[in-house]
Amino acid sequence: MAGRARTAAGRHGTRRRTAVLWLTALLLVPVWGCAAPAKAPDGAAGEIGRTLDRRAAAILARDERAYLAVLDPSAPAARAAGRREFRDLAEVPLGSWEYRPTDVERSGQRATVHAELRYGLAGLDRAPVSAPRTLELTERAGRWYVSADRPAEGGAQQLWEQGAVRAVRGARSLVLGVGQDDARLRAIAATADRAVPAVDGAWPGPWARRAVLLVPGSPEAMARLLGASAAGYRGIAAVTTGIATGNTASGAAPADRVVVNPEAYRDLSGFGQEIVLTHETTHVATRTATSAATPVWLSEGFADWAAYRGTDRTAGQIAPELRRAVRAGDVPAVLPSDEDFAFGAGADRLARAYESGWLACELIAERWGARRLTDFYRAVGAHAGREGAVEKALHDVLATTPEDFTARWRAYARQRLG
Repeated sequence: MAGRARTAAGRHGTRRRTAVLWLTALLLVPVWGCAAPAKAPDGAAGEIGRTLDRRAAAILARDERAYLAVLDPSAPAARAAGRREFRDLAEVPLGSWEYRPTDVERSGQRATVHAELRYGLAGLDRAPVSAPRTLELTERAGRWYVSADRPAEGGAQQLWEQGAVRAVRGARSLVLGVGQDDARLRAIAATADRAVPAVDGAWPGPWARRAVLLVPGSPEAMARLLGASAAGYRGIAAVTTGIATGNTASGAAPADRVVVNPEAYRDLSGFGQEIVLTHETTHVATRTATSAATPVWLSEGFADWAAYRGTDRTAGQIAPELRRAVRAGDVPAVLPSDEDFAFGAGADRLARAYESGWLACELIAERWGARRLTDFYRAVGAHAGREGAVEKALHDVLATTPEDFTARWRAYARQRLG
């Protein structure tokens, strides 16, 4: 799982250093045991698939009796856990739910199924979320029953596996929370509702124009939703999960979720919360135009540009670390690399990387216009690969070269921050 973080002390009005992170989710393939178990015969695999289909249909129909009917009758603990999870899902507005087995391993009356869970929220997701799962099934009297359903090795939990989900709908958002009171979820929805039109003004063209936010009960719970260690997320205010797919004909990129850290987000000022959610919603909007060809300085710089656009913050307030460097005579020689955005880069270096990306996007918007900035972003993401992507877009969209643009950016840094 790759990650990018941004420190946000001061600029977001927080009492401690926080960050914004964009993640590109990777599918992790589990490895089971030392010897390869036997593959299930076609007949068994078909029966197992039909059991999973019945489970999915029961979830969608909100049919608890049918859901319990596919759980192992001789495993009371598993049945009790399944009943709780079914009820914890009650407020999640599901529009689709299916299991797509990728591998079935059978040993006697037991089988292990590696599958993709694909689910979508009704009226919100253009394409489903995909999550790797491992299911254990048991055969009894010729029928297969589910005895366990868990994230695949290295995979992430789903929100409803952490407790009863509360759903709050905003005008342009859906907030799903566990362990949060409704007033707090409504406040987050209101902020997200303001973020969506702000992003829409910065990013013309088709996108969902709505946001889905997950609010777990703690930073530890947030990390479990991301399939990662809690240590790296305590100061992270929000994360956007999704897969950067590049330009697609349908525009139906896999669904994004903005995951909110309830503690770090709470420590932000109201202005800081709006900046964070606008930044993250920008990643939702730009997903189909973002690809492996897009450098991090552009994806994060554009998200910051969209978030700060139209606010009364000065360049020095938006980019305090870069301003300190410029005033000390240490103007960066080049735009930041992807490595400058890594967790281990150090707080100051990380802040300067984000601020440098923002300044580069601000320069394009001021010198060539906001529409050219979005055209540039799309052109970079549409390139076949990273090599040459920025260079070609600079030539085709801005009629300039990397050397000229870098020189302009360095001069702009002196002008705005010196």
